[in-house]
Amino acid sequence: MLPDPVTVAAAAPIPQLVLAVVRSDGYGTERVDTGGSGFGVVTQHTPGKNGNRHYVKMTWTKDATNPYTGLVQKQTATVSISFSRPSFGFTDTDSVDLIEALRDYLFDTEVTPLRIVQMQS
Repeated sequence: MLPDPVTVAAAAPIPQLVLAVVRSDGYGTERVDTGGSGFGVVTQHTPGKNGNRHYVKMTWTKDATNPYTGLVQKQTATVSISFSRPSFGFTDTDSVDLIEALRDYLFDTEVTPLRIVQMQS
């Protein structure tokens, strides 16, 4: 199991996150930031007969003003990664390499997260 809490260094404008376990079972955890920033993360592992699936989702919940009603409401944005590995043919190292290749693609100067959220593909 990962440490409890997991501390993620600040990267402006996001503050340091101290993600403590609030729920745990044999297949994963749910963590929330103890600093009250509204960030949380869920990690799940699902074993299967043809391989395993790993899922990580980060959420950010904050108060936002509804532009139609003027009321303040909680809104949540999420980002996730799901990784499925067959029961043979891929080592742990291969799996990490694939995940890191996705990260490298996303942060390549020709791609960038900003271009993705601007609907470019």
